[in-house]
Amino acid sequence: MNKGAHHYRLMADLLERIARQPEEPRSLAELADLADMSPAHFQRTFSQWVGVSPKRYQQYLKLNLARDLLRERSTVLDTAYGTGLSGPGRLHDLFVRWEAMSPGDYARGGEGLTIRWTWADSPFGEVLAMATDRGLCGLAFAAEIGREAAWSDLAGRWPRAQLVEGPETVGPLVDAAFGIGGQVPVHLIGAPFQIKVWEALLRIPSGHVTTYSDIAAKIGSPKAARAVGTAVGRNPVSFLVPCHRVIARSGALGGYHWGVPVKRTILAWEAARRDAREDAA
Repeated sequence: MNKGAHHYRLMADLLERIARQPEEPRSLAELADLADMSPAHFQRTFSQWVGVSPKRYQQYLKLNLARDLLRERSTVLDTAYGTGLSGPGRLHDLFVRWEAMSPGDYARGGEGLTIRWTWADSPFGEVLAMATDRGLCGLAFAAEIGREAAWSDLAGRWPRAQLVEGPETVGPLVDAAFGIGGQVPVHLIGAPFQIKVWEALLRIPSGHVTTYSDIAAKIGSPKAARAVGTAVGRNPVSFLVPCHRVIARSGALGGYHWGVPVKRTILAWEAARRDAREDAA
C-alpha cells in the first residue's frame, strides 16, 4: 500500500472513531497513539489530510453545528445558481458531471441496465457504491445502518437491473468521489420531481446549508417542503449529491437517510475545510 492510500485509510478510520463520541473530544496524544505516530507527526498528517488540526475538527462536531451553519452560512440558492459548481464551493474542487435517466426508463425499474457494485472505504465509514456505464448511480453509507440495510435500499431501487460485482470499475469512481484524483460522472435515476430536487442540491456550496422550504421555493413549489423532504431523503448518491447540506429551518440537523451521526460528521468535515481555505486565502 502506498503512503497516500495508507494515510487515507488511517484518517478515515480516525474520523469515524472521533464521530462516535462528538461530545467527548480525544486528546492529541490519544489520537496519535491510535495512529501509532508521534503527536507532532500525527498533527501534521491530520492537518494535511483533513485541512484543519484535530482539535479544531472536533470543535465542529458539537451538536450546535447545524444552528451555527444556518445562522452564518445559509446559502441563498439564487446566488448558488448564479455561480454554479465552478466556484470555491465546488465539492473538493472536482467537476461533477451528471445526467438523469428518462422517466420511462425509471418507471421500468432499471430493466435493461447493468449496474456494477462494490464495497469501499470512505472518510465516513464503509460505503456501498453502484454505477452504470454513465457513472455513479448509488452511494450509501453503511456505518450506522449496516451492510444489509444499505444493500436492500440501493438494490431495491432498481429491481429489474442486472447487478454485477465490479470493484475494478466502481472503485476508481469512489476514490474520485472522496478526492483521490479523477472526475466523477453521476447518473441520477429517479422520478422527474426527485431529479429537480437533486439538481437543486448540487447547487449548495460545500460548507453551507439550506432548508427544505428554501429548496421548495427555488424549484417553484413553495408549499411542497414536505415533498421536497421526501425527495431529499430518496437521493441515491450520497455526498456527491449533498442531501446532508439540507437542515430544518429551526437549525436542527433533521433526519438523514444513512444516519444522523454520518450527516454531522460530513458537515463538520466540510465546514472545517472551508474555514481552513478561507484562513489561508
